[in-house]
Amino acid sequence: MTRVSDLHVVANTPLPPPQALMVEIPRSEAHAAFVAQSRDEIAWILAGEDERLLLIVGPCSIHDLKGGRDYAERLAALGREVRDRVLVIMRVYFEKPRTTLGWKGLIMDPHLNGTNDIPTGLRLARTFLRDVLELGVPTATEMLDPITPQYIADLTCWSAIGARTTESQTHRQMASGLSMPVGFKNTTSGAVVPAINAIKAANQPQTFLGIGGDGRASVVNTTGNPACHVILRGGDEGPNFSEEHVGRTLELLVKNGLKSAVMIDASHANCSKDYRKMPAVFREILRQRREGARGVIGAMLESNIVAGSQAMANSREALVYGQSITDPCIDWETTEELVREAAQ
Repeated sequence: MTRVSDLHVVANTPLPPPQALMVEIPRSEAHAAFVAQSRDEIAWILAGEDERLLLIVGPCSIHDLKGGRDYAERLAALGREVRDRVLVIMRVYFEKPRTTLGWKGLIMDPHLNGTNDIPTGLRLARTFLRDVLELGVPTATEMLDPITPQYIADLTCWSAIGARTTESQTHRQMASGLSMPVGFKNTTSGAVVPAINAIKAANQPQTFLGIGGDGRASVVNTTGNPACHVILRGGDEGPNFSEEHVGRTLELLVKNGLKSAVMIDASHANCSKDYRKMPAVFREILRQRREGARGVIGAMLESNIVAGSQAMANSREALVYGQSITDPCIDWETTEELVREAAQ
């Protein structure tokens, strides 16, 4: 018989069901209570009921668990220090969208060698999220693959839909069922309207195809997610963190009947992909807050122990400890300085 299926598929490896992984790497009642409280606090900030700055800060991506834990321990102490003024959430990003090719993140390629051992990646992701929560640090990640949330969403306090997927119907539907607040980034071109449309879609009940806890394909029905907001991250036409850009975005939100809540990403196109410009962008965000821009509810920073980034090496041992293998980041000393400035 003529073959018409799987002509370009080399293998189809079953994953453990989400429920099985949750039994293997369980969350405690303390984890669940902390996640629920953190999500509530984030939602209060989005609603204007809590005047603290919401700060999503941390490595561009997690590739080294030891270095990631080291960073999380430092952030835990800093977060406690500024907690009355700033709610610090750690970037714990395991999936990296790629315009063409490149490392896709810890879940997809945990060994950093192209073997794509996804079952191990999912286990490492759950374990690491649990470790961060045990330090008293709320967690943030980008939900890229629509199947991933079934494995890690219960340990996640805030999530992002990236610039490349904000226009995706699949991701808007997924966001409508996520249990945590969700930020939609403007598109890579810099367009903000697609992110606003995404919020409107994610606010509403949706029906779509997904998987259940037992790993079987299912029909998913959602209530809609009321805790969604826009993230300005710049675009092909340049940065969009200025007072003028922010004002136009807030006007668009009001015009569309949405909450006046904008987060500004100080990295990516807003710093022209130059991490050395990130502190100046962040200080401009703080200036707008000081001068009464209450619609600016939060900011994002890409930060690691060591500044900059490095290329993938032939072995883990050859990598610089605490330095990003994806986007360049500011170093820990700069991070401490900026977070304390925000609190003051």
